[in-house]
Amino acid sequence: MRKTENASKLDELLEAVKRLRRSHVRQLVEARIREFKALSKKPSSELFKELCFCILTANFNAERSIRIQEAIGDGFLTLPESELAERLRSLGHRYPHARARYIVEARRYAYALRRLVEKLGSGSAVREWLVENIRGVGYKEASHFLRNIGFTDVAIVDFHIVDLLTKYGVLSRPKTLTRKRYLAIEQLLREMAERLSLNLAELDLYLWYLETGKVLK
Repeated sequence: MRKTENASKLDELLEAVKRLRRSHVRQLVEARIREFKALSKKPSSELFKELCFCILTANFNAERSIRIQEAIGDGFLTLPESELAERLRSLGHRYPHARARYIVEARRYAYALRRLVEKLGSGSAVREWLVENIRGVGYKEASHFLRNIGFTDVAIVDFHIVDLLTKYGVLSRPKTLTRKRYLAIEQLLREMAERLSLNLAELDLYLWYLETGKVLK
């Protein structure tokens, strides 16, 4: 009975995504995917600035992180740590000193990111490398970065997505996202994407819209 019930709730969520695909939201999603593909062709320095954006989003608002990224720009590559921290503070980031420290530490890879991404190949392999080598980057932030530079084979499991899945009764909300739990939810999302003939990047944008009413990067 419970399996049947869960399947029914999952079907409800899939139908909600299908309705969005028949609406104006599809154009928004497709435009965003084109932006990601365009970014994938840019030099390492641009990829690094996108990684900095994803570092900023950890435990912080995505829209505010976008505004901060636009304001700082090349400063992610050049500002001394103290100045970067002050800029983040003045722009309203919740953790200016920690994020500045992580970004400055990550600069050692700023001009090698494209080579690393191309060498490792798959999204899952690049994600493991990022989590192991970049402080301030967990599975969610690494997946976010990869999605934003054109990868479609990893899922961004943040609590907006978890809350949506919980609301539809597809899963019970975990207190924390361990690696094992993250990958289990990612597999659920992968199965959903396959049923909808979408990739994980596209599915994430539709689910984010369902939860927030917006299609952000």
